[in-house]
Amino acid sequence: MSSSDQRSRHGFRTRSIHGGLAPDPATGAILTPIFQSTTYVQQEVGVDKGYTYSRAANPTVAALERNLGEIEEALPATCFGTGLGAVQTLFFTVLKGGDHLIVSDVVYGGTVRMLREVLADFGVEADFVDTADPAKVRAAIKPRTRLIFIESPANPTLKLTDIAAVAAVAREAGALLAVDNTLLTAALQHPLDLGAHVSLYSTTKYIEGHNSTVGGALVTRDAALDERFRYVRKTLGTIQAPFEAWLTLRGLKTLALRMKAHSETALAVAQFLEKHPLVAKVSYPGLPSFPQYELACRQQGSGGGMVAFELTGGAEAGKRLMKAIKVWSLAESLGATESLVTHPVTMTHGSVPEAQRLATGITDGLVRLSVGLEDAEDLIADLDQALVLAHAEAALPR
Repeated sequence: MSSSDQRSRHGFRTRSIHGGLAPDPATGAILTPIFQSTTYVQQEVGVDKGYTYSRAANPTVAALERNLGEIEEALPATCFGTGLGAVQTLFFTVLKGGDHLIVSDVVYGGTVRMLREVLADFGVEADFVDTADPAKVRAAIKPRTRLIFIESPANPTLKLTDIAAVAAVAREAGALLAVDNTLLTAALQHPLDLGAHVSLYSTTKYIEGHNSTVGGALVTRDAALDERFRYVRKTLGTIQAPFEAWLTLRGLKTLALRMKAHSETALAVAQFLEKHPLVAKVSYPGLPSFPQYELACRQQGSGGGMVAFELTGGAEAGKRLMKAIKVWSLAESLGATESLVTHPVTMTHGSVPEAQRLATGITDGLVRLSVGLEDAEDLIADLDQALVLAHAEAALPR
């Protein structure tokens, strides 16, 4: 059966488990083996079995790439050692000195750091724009704009961008559109179907889903762009490792089920926080009160597993809450089985300049939740006791 036949006949859950994969021809093993090999014996000069050196390609990594490509109905993905490795390769593939790109004003802090502190030295100009407004994106276009790079939902405020509308702007400008789809994955959102040229992932998060690996991926339907990604990856040396690829393949088998559970529990947590008197503001795309709720209903399969909120009492109240939690874990990262609470200003977005943070709603009191797979009742009870304790401590005389 060809890949196109398989995509036309099978649903997402089936593709996540079987897409691009087959039992090992040598042993019949149902899981892809871990090919922990640096080099590969060639039959003669210039004749090989598709692999020569694992910096260029590896059979276990290639299996993951086929699987990721199948679930996006795209070419096999190009996989990397980290999510930032994917971002780096995207930028080095598409941009050169003197080029311009437009980036969402709310974006992962590591992306901001790469653009401001590394690529700027090579003459790459980046403008951070409110991509939630397509008119602002259009107004920011310059003659040398080569790439529009967006996050939707954005990390950590969860602001959305209308991907189809920005894709139309990119087409008008002759620029590529890349969407960081890490927070939803193809289980909930399909950037390529909405007109994007590239879906980008930190596979560290929901795709692997168990806090076991770091990794990244670029997915496209453009064969020339895909070929260039692989060449630049080989040149930079940013390929995924085989054991991490194997763990990510294992995680993909339950992706659809996990994303459904993450979203259901996150909605329950957001509804609880929205009604709590000690919470000043809640941001969750699945709440009717979310400013872009209509877009979320149209563009996403559900609200996803991330919640952002602010406490009455600001940053100090947030710190007291994080100290009081028991079931949740205070940690960076997101998208795994364990529920995590993060203070973006001091953790994930510490490298973002203060003016840029405040202008985009990343305040000192913002708390980000990655809702895991625990019982919703336990997560809510833990937040409730921590909120009460944080409020009680604030009332104590100093």
